[in-house]
Amino acid sequence: MTFVIALLAPVFWGTTYALVSLYLQDMSPYWVAVWRALPAGILLLMLRPRLPTLAWSKLSLLAFCNIGAFFALLFIGAYRLPGAVAGTLGATLPLIFLILAWLIDKKRPGMKWLLLGLMGLGGVILLLNPSADLDPIGVLCMLSATTLIAFSSRWMQRWDVGDFLVLTAWQLLLGGLMLIPLAWFMAGPPQIPSMDVVPSLIWLVTANTAVAYWAWLWSMRNLGPEIMGMVALVNPVVAVSLGVLIVGETLDMRQWAGILVILLSLLLMKLPQNLRWNPLKARG
Repeated sequence: MTFVIALLAPVFWGTTYALVSLYLQDMSPYWVAVWRALPAGILLLMLRPRLPTLAWSKLSLLAFCNIGAFFALLFIGAYRLPGAVAGTLGATLPLIFLILAWLIDKKRPGMKWLLLGLMGLGGVILLLNPSADLDPIGVLCMLSATTLIAFSSRWMQRWDVGDFLVLTAWQLLLGGLMLIPLAWFMAGPPQIPSMDVVPSLIWLVTANTAVAYWAWLWSMRNLGPEIMGMVALVNPVVAVSLGVLIVGETLDMRQWAGILVILLSLLLMKLPQNLRWNPLKARG
């Protein structure tokens, strides 16, 4: 049952890009971000009506990085890129962790780990080849969103965040409130969703956000980052599968090769500790 819960987050998150392509293209990405975050936070607070134990300054920073700025960037990328590409770019999180550990913690990677990082980077280059004619703003938004998640994940490993359900609820609530002035400035007054997109928004709020974010944080605590890093590979697989099978997206052979290289590099990075080398080698 533990692994079933762990799979909920990447599976549900992988549906985001197909959902946007099929049902939410006529809505502003900024207001979609608001409708995703704010109701989900309220829903979780109704289930667990408690104040957070984490300091408000730290909680606000997490809400900005994990929800406010992240959702805005994520939906801009989802609106501008094919779901297969957006999902794969979002799966470069381990590569960004590697870079941050090197730059901030002065932990230089071992040679094999560095080669895997370069392998993943090569996959991204193949995926973003000039002939693909991908939107540069969408690519920048997806990579920026993933970088924000990397920073906030580092902070949460160092801070005593308390109850993860309460933490998730307040992050979603505060992040949703932060998104309102941005959405109003960028897209005008709130858009009232039409009835035909209400089922999509219900899925986005409940399964894709409230359940998925709780499942991710709960699983990180119970399974640890090593296992969850491997489980997270399900996200781009779902995004690619839905993009090709349901949305009707097409990728050229070079892009398919890029996706396969990225997934292979991430899979090799997340092999169990007793089956692989020491990933980070600290050096003075």
